[in-house]
Amino acid sequence: MPMLVSFCEWLENTPVGMFISGSTWAFPTIESIHVFFLVVVVGTIAIVDLRLLGVASRNRSVSQLSNDVLPITWGAFLGALTTGALLFSSKATHYLGNWPFRIKMLLLLLAGLNMLIFHFLTYRDVHKWDDRSITPGAARIAGALSLLFWIAVVGFGRWIGFTVR
Repeated sequence: MPMLVSFCEWLENTPVGMFISGSTWAFPTIESIHVFFLVVVVGTIAIVDLRLLGVASRNRSVSQLSNDVLPITWGAFLGALTTGALLFSSKATHYLGNWPFRIKMLLLLLAGLNMLIFHFLTYRDVHKWDDRSITPGAARIAGALSLLFWIAVVGFGRWIGFTVR
């Protein structure tokens, strides 16, 4: 943990970290862009998750819907990751000790693991159930967990704003 604290102190003292923390407009501007990217990420993931749950887009195959939506998701995720890293650089030591931030990071990890498990196990048999309006139980569970994790990421991300000074 001391190495991580040292890294965070170094990050805050970089020209980028100091500019963002010292500017009256940089942090809120980057945060607004971060929220925009996050909305796109969560919205596009929700489209696929709701299809997996059999709630929406039941007339489209899972693979076609994923192929159409996920490139947008990945682009927005890279934007959210970049802007999130910039925000983190401005108050890294504060974020490191902030429990809503830590929970958000844990939830992002769980969302990523859920995605990996889904894609490497359940999705490899998509050709068997692709056009069915009701997907297999494992796909529905993955969709439900994904929605839960991403809604919680948004909630804890919002909570960070009330706890970091």
